[in-house]
Amino acid sequence: MTDTRPRIRVVNPNSNETVTRGIDAALEPLRFKDGPEIVCSTLAEGPFGIESQADVESVTMPLRRLIESDNASHAFVIACYSDPGLHVCREGTTRPVFGIAECGLLAALARAERFGVIAISQRGIARHQRYLRQMGLTQRLAGERPLEMSVAETAAGERTLERMIEVGRALHERDGAEAIVMGCAGMARHRRPLEDALGIPVVDPTQAAVTMALGVVQLSRQ
Repeated sequence: MTDTRPRIRVVNPNSNETVTRGIDAALEPLRFKDGPEIVCSTLAEGPFGIESQADVESVTMPLRRLIESDNASHAFVIACYSDPGLHVCREGTTRPVFGIAECGLLAALARAERFGVIAISQRGIARHQRYLRQMGLTQRLAGERPLEMSVAETAAGERTLERMIEVGRALHERDGAEAIVMGCAGMARHRRPLEDALGIPVVDPTQAAVTMALGVVQLSRQ
């Protein structure tokens, strides 16, 4: 650590540095003088994009090893919407570990009765639905629709925002979503323009998770 402030470590479990840079930029409003340091890092062992259950499983133990070996951070955020290794990592440390899907969904519940999710692809929706059932939230879901893009495309593609607005409008106008959750950390840079275009709350789940981590870390300093 470069100073005595507590540190929140945000880990991108895929190996795409463009995604990590986008996450880091989206977290800038949460950095403040004398507040916890927010450090974003990339899991070099991860796939270029986490887009299948196999990808999710492949990063579970590398994430646990990373968290177990980090004795300087006071809280961790796993920045992937599938929350890979969340419970395994929580078993490996006494410090809080936040998953962005769990936190993003909880943030959406605080903003709206029914929420929608923008997924990167159709095949990821089944995985998200399983998680919603585990959390008991299926009755609050208005719908989930895919972009049919890769993680890399959502982070750097030229038409990503245009497609997100199209899908977000369908979730709002056809499905009745009153808030939108962005279902991939790679979408981070698009939250504000998407919210402006749709006129309803849009949740970046990484921002939601880091906000919760900030609260826990700040209150532990009192």
